[in-house]
Amino acid sequence: MSTAAAFQHLLIEDRDAVRIVTINRPDKLNALNREVLTELRDVFRAIAEDPSVRVAVLRGAGEKAFVAGADIAELAALSPTQARDFSQHGQRMMRGIELLGKPVIAMIRGYALGGGMELAMSCHLRIAADNAKVGQPEINLGVLPGFGGTQRLLRLAGRGATLELCLTGAPINAQRAFELGLLNRIVPAEQLEDATLALAAQLAAAAPQALRGILDAVQIGGECGIDAGLEFETQAFAVCTSTNDMREGTKAFLERRKPVFRGD
Repeated sequence: MSTAAAFQHLLIEDRDAVRIVTINRPDKLNALNREVLTELRDVFRAIAEDPSVRVAVLRGAGEKAFVAGADIAELAALSPTQARDFSQHGQRMMRGIELLGKPVIAMIRGYALGGGMELAMSCHLRIAADNAKVGQPEINLGVLPGFGGTQRLLRLAGRGATLELCLTGAPINAQRAFELGLLNRIVPAEQLEDATLALAAQLAAAAPQALRGILDAVQIGGECGIDAGLEFETQAFAVCTSTNDMREGTKAFLERRKPVFRGD
């Protein structure tokens, strides 16, 4: 995908069926402003519509931060009405990632704070370097998380951890974040890119409709009561059985070979 020129703050790279999206504001520790949010919205909409892309990786440029938070200079100038619109703009973009229907992996190096932590939590999987630090420090600015932090933290780590992180504003290290369920994996910093791209390649080789079914069953069905969630799972399972990929997968298993999923 040769669309880097279309974005002021993002770098885009394709590696086979994996699209790597890099937030490229290292001088600002990749802070999120309205322009970055809009570009992220647009690039993930394009990913959703592109059948050649099966997995996305989201990362920040440089060694210091995934995303260190929202752009404080922009935040400080917002009126209450503008703040509401900014919050909703970020929430819609991150909800779009969450409901993309394709796995998105956050590759976290350095700081993932405030809006950066909220962005990482909207991704389906999070892999972090062992030197990463995450947190919701908005209380120190006299506000609360505005891009979904209270809600996704609650669902990932529970009420106690959410209140601790949001009320104190203190960042935590990668090991503590892993223990709380906020990170899926921790790897040495020098291995972060290789480990993330290896996982992305593994997921990209899977059946796309099955990936989508799992994501939807967990992300959407998981918010329902158990009976509605089970029915959601049943319907997704039935859809998968109608695909050529299901026939390929079962045939490959019986023939004791690796399946080749085409996405149909």
